[in-house]
Amino acid sequence: MKVAYIFRTNMASTFQLATMILPQLEKGIHGVEVVGMFFFDDNLYVLQKDNEIGKRLNKIAKEKGILIMACDQCAVRRDMAEGTFDMCGTGSVKPKNMIGVATVGCFPQLYKVLLGNMPDQIITL
Repeated sequence: MKVAYIFRTNMASTFQLATMILPQLEKGIHGVEVVGMFFFDDNLYVLQKDNEIGKRLNKIAKEKGILIMACDQCAVRRDMAEGTFDMCGTGSVKPKNMIGVATVGCFPQLYKVLLGNMPDQIITL
Protein backbone atom coordinates (compact mmCIF):
# COMPACT_ATOMS: atom_id res chain seq x y z
CA MET A 1 0.00 0.00 0.00
CA LYS A 2 1.15 3.53 -0.80
CA VAL A 3 0.52 6.41 1.62
CA ALA A 4 1.06 10.14 1.71
CA TYR A 5 1.21 12.10 4.95
CA ILE A 6 -0.07 15.62 5.53
CA PHE A 7 1.50 17.24 8.60
CA ARG A 8 -1.19 19.71 9.61
CA THR A 9 -1.63 19.71 13.38
CA ASN A 10 0.63 21.42 15.87
CA MET A 11 3.89 19.50 16.40
CA ALA A 12 3.01 16.64 14.02
CA SER A 13 6.43 16.84 12.39
CA THR A 14 8.34 16.91 15.67
CA PHE A 15 6.25 14.18 17.27
CA GLN A 16 4.67 11.71 14.81
CA LEU A 17 7.26 12.23 12.05
CA ALA A 18 10.41 12.52 14.16
CA THR A 19 9.66 9.86 16.77
CA MET A 20 7.54 7.34 14.89
CA ILE A 21 7.46 7.52 11.09
CA LEU A 22 11.04 8.58 10.36
CA PRO A 23 12.72 6.03 12.67
CA GLN A 24 10.55 3.28 11.15
CA LEU A 25 11.47 4.37 7.61
CA GLU A 26 15.15 4.42 8.55
CA LYS A 27 14.89 0.87 9.94
CA GLY A 28 12.84 -0.36 6.99
CA ILE A 29 9.93 -1.43 9.22
CA HIS A 30 7.26 1.21 8.45
CA GLY A 31 5.10 -1.36 6.69
CA VAL A 32 3.88 0.72 3.74
CA GLU A 33 5.47 2.67 0.91
CA VAL A 34 5.48 6.40 1.66
CA VAL A 35 5.20 8.37 -1.59
CA GLY A 36 4.78 11.89 -0.25
CA MET A 37 4.74 14.25 2.70
CA PHE A 38 3.09 17.68 2.72
CA PHE A 39 3.84 20.17 5.51
CA PHE A 40 1.70 23.03 6.84
CA ASP A 41 2.23 25.83 9.36
CA ASP A 42 5.08 25.45 11.89
CA ASN A 43 5.65 21.85 10.78
CA LEU A 44 7.77 23.44 8.03
CA TYR A 45 10.57 24.20 10.47
CA VAL A 46 11.80 20.59 10.29
CA LEU A 47 12.54 21.27 6.62
CA GLN A 48 15.13 23.95 7.40
CA LYS A 49 18.53 23.12 6.02
CA ASP A 50 20.25 22.82 9.43
CA ASN A 51 17.44 20.97 11.23
CA GLU A 52 18.52 17.50 12.42
CA ILE A 53 15.12 15.95 11.67
CA GLY A 54 15.23 17.55 8.24
CA LYS A 55 18.68 16.15 7.51
CA ARG A 56 17.45 12.64 8.31
CA LEU A 57 14.30 13.18 6.27
CA ASN A 58 16.34 14.47 3.33
CA LYS A 59 18.46 11.32 3.35
CA ILE A 60 15.55 8.86 3.51
CA ALA A 61 13.48 10.83 0.96
CA LYS A 62 16.37 10.67 -1.51
CA GLU A 63 16.83 6.94 -0.94
CA LYS A 64 13.15 6.08 -1.25
CA GLY A 65 11.97 8.72 -3.74
CA ILE A 66 9.55 10.38 -1.32
CA LEU A 67 8.04 13.71 -2.34
CA ILE A 68 8.64 16.38 0.33
CA MET A 69 6.51 19.50 -0.21
CA ALA A 70 5.82 22.50 1.99
CA CYS A 71 2.77 24.71 1.67
CA ASP A 72 3.99 27.64 -0.40
CA GLN A 73 1.98 30.23 1.56
CA CYS A 74 3.21 28.82 4.88
CA ALA A 75 6.79 28.94 3.58
CA VAL A 76 6.48 32.55 2.38
CA ARG A 77 5.09 33.54 5.81
CA ARG A 78 8.10 31.97 7.54
CA ASP A 79 10.74 33.37 5.14
CA MET A 80 11.46 29.85 3.91
CA ALA A 81 10.51 30.57 0.29
CA GLU A 82 11.12 33.16 -2.38
CA GLY A 83 7.90 34.58 -3.70
CA THR A 84 4.85 36.58 -2.77
CA PHE A 85 1.40 35.61 -1.55
CA ASP A 86 -0.16 36.30 -4.94
CA MET A 87 2.23 33.72 -6.45
CA CYS A 88 1.00 30.99 -4.09
CA GLY A 89 -0.76 28.13 -5.85
CA THR A 90 0.87 28.92 -9.20
CA GLY A 91 3.95 26.75 -8.82
CA SER A 92 6.31 29.71 -9.07
CA VAL A 93 7.28 30.02 -5.37
CA LYS A 94 10.75 28.56 -4.70
CA PRO A 95 12.11 27.03 -1.47
CA LYS A 96 14.74 28.96 0.49
CA ASN A 97 17.15 27.54 3.09
CA MET A 98 15.38 24.16 3.05
CA ILE A 99 16.71 20.62 2.83
CA GLY A 100 17.68 19.62 -0.70
CA VAL A 101 14.67 17.46 -1.54
CA ALA A 102 12.10 19.98 -0.30
CA THR A 103 9.78 21.67 -2.75
CA VAL A 104 7.04 24.20 -2.14
CA GLY A 105 3.60 24.38 -3.66
CA CYS A 106 -0.10 24.15 -3.08
CA PHE A 107 -2.65 21.47 -3.82
CA PRO A 108 -2.46 21.86 -7.64
CA GLN A 109 1.30 21.16 -7.52
CA LEU A 110 0.86 18.33 -5.00
CA TYR A 111 -1.77 16.60 -7.14
CA LYS A 112 0.31 16.98 -10.30
CA VAL A 113 3.39 15.38 -8.73
CA LEU A 114 1.47 12.57 -7.03
CA LEU A 115 -0.36 11.64 -10.26
CA GLY A 116 2.73 9.68 -11.28
CA ASN A 117 2.79 7.77 -7.97
CA MET A 118 -0.71 7.97 -6.53
CA PRO A 119 -1.13 6.97 -2.87
CA ASP A 120 -3.83 4.56 -1.81
CA GLN A 121 -4.31 6.44 1.48
CA ILE A 122 -3.71 10.04 2.56
CA ILE A 123 -3.18 10.42 6.27
CA THR A 124 -3.47 13.80 7.98
CA LEU A 125 -1.57 14.15 11.24
